[in-house]
This record gives sequence, C-alpha cells and structure tokens, in this order.
Amino acid sequence: MLRITKYVIIFGGLLAFSLATTGAIAAPFGNPEDVAFAQKLWKAMAKNRLVGSNSLHPMPYEVSPPHGNIVETMDGKMTVDGRSAIVIVKKNFGKQDDTTVEQVADNPGKYLNSITVMYKREKGYDPEDKDWFWAKYLPDGSMDMNPKKMKLVGRVAKGAKKGCIACHSLAPGGDMVYIHDRYAK
Repeated sequence: MLRITKYVIIFGGLLAFSLATTGAIAAPFGNPEDVAFAQKLWKAMAKNRLVGSNSLHPMPYEVSPPHGNIVETMDGKMTVDGRSAIVIVKKNFGKQDDTTVEQVADNPGKYLNSITVMYKREKGYDPEDKDWFWAKYLPDGSMDMNPKKMKLVGRVAKGAKKGCIACHSLAPGGDMVYIHDRYAK
C-alpha cells in the first residue's frame, strides 16, 4: 500500500507540473475570458472617446512611478457588455523623466506610453479586491504583457507582492482608488 501511495504522489506531482508548464491550469490573469472582456472594454472606451486618436484629454498632472511621470485620469460610468459600471482610465505619459506637463498637454500622442484601466465588474468577480477588473493597454489598444508573455488584463498580479492589486490595496479609503474615495463603502 505504501508503494502505491508513493507512485500516486509522484504521478500527481508530475501531472501538476505538466499542467502548470503547459498552461492547462487557469492563469491568474490574461486568460481567454479576461482577454475577451478586455477587448470589449477597449471598444467601449473608444466609443466613449476615452481612448484613441479622437479621445478626450483632461489636464495632465505629475505622478510617481509606475505610471510614468505624467498622467491624465478620467472616471465615471460606462457600459460594457450590456452592464453599466464604474470605469477609471489613466493615460500614462513620459518617455523620459524630463517630459513636462506642458509637452504632454500640447502633444499627448507623442508621449503616451500606456493606458491603465480599472473597471468595476459584477459582485463576486473578485470580492477580496473590490471586484475590480484591471487592464494595461498599449497606445494602439493591444494588451500589454509581462515578461512571461501573460496579457495584463483581469486580476493582474493577484496575490503578488508587486503589481496593480498589491499597490492599489494600499490606497486610502478602502476602495483601491488613489485619486479620491468616492467608491469607498
């Protein structure tokens, strides 16, 4: 009996390793469902002029990393996939540390690095993290990826010591939002 148990444990460990290395286990983020939702989110943002060449541009302001040195932030409600919810869109600018607010205001397309988004998903999506869906897009609307080629959409870096969720869990007000506490409960 001990011998059979030993082989079952070894086989189980090899199977788990095989599934983990082949991607058969659900990814913590960037999985097909996250990617499909992120595509719908981008289309809704473009329709609402939050992204794209004809997008709205609020006054940029200086920030600290990781979002570049200058950002524009917009928030409100937006409908994605038939459901209206809170969206926060942050356009991240500054290719060098010496980029100025004035340069970005005059020519935002020249300095845009990425667009990071928080969208409030349905209750139960990720209760530990206030049901936020996270996404990081490149200026052309494609999804940014981490060094492991995982698309940065969904529950990005959930459980990690660094990343979207880890950083925003420190925001005051308990709503994971730094710019205000309107969404604190």
